[in-house]
Amino acid sequence: MHALYLVSVWLHILAATAWIGGMFFLVLVVVPWLRSGGRRDASTFLRETGVRFRKVGWICFGVLVATGTLNLWFRGIGFADLAQAEWRASPFGRILAWKLGVFAVVLIVSALHDFYVGPHAARVIGAGPDTAEAARARRRASLLGRANMLLALVLVAVGVMLVRGAPL
Repeated sequence: MHALYLVSVWLHILAATAWIGGMFFLVLVVVPWLRSGGRRDASTFLRETGVRFRKVGWICFGVLVATGTLNLWFRGIGFADLAQAEWRASPFGRILAWKLGVFAVVLIVSALHDFYVGPHAARVIGAGPDTAEAARARRRASLLGRANMLLALVLVAVGVMLVRGAPL
């Protein structure tokens, strides 16, 4: 049973690493490189890369939900525990509530970015990369992407606190 728990934790960390690493690669490597070239070609490349990474990201989210639930179960924590106010008031319960809350926000921001703002920006930029509307759409998509990166860093910090304790 312990080996299965370790595999679950490993998969959880691997999924988080793939998702967060992919975001950082896009934001820190791909986007700056594309900004140095032609906007029309950059738009196509970013749109196609984004669609492929979107699949990876949502698979990672599924793995994170499954392994996170399993990891809690291995630690003796079930859904009934989450409903108990006294358990949620414990240090572990408070930190877990933060992690679940931030993760829920990440899912919402990701869905907005991946299924609405990002595709809209790609269409607008593809139609006319130098228009004011394209600039606004690019800024909105970029803002959501950056917000998600910051939230991902918060999730990592909260995950560390969950297993190692809060620094206070």
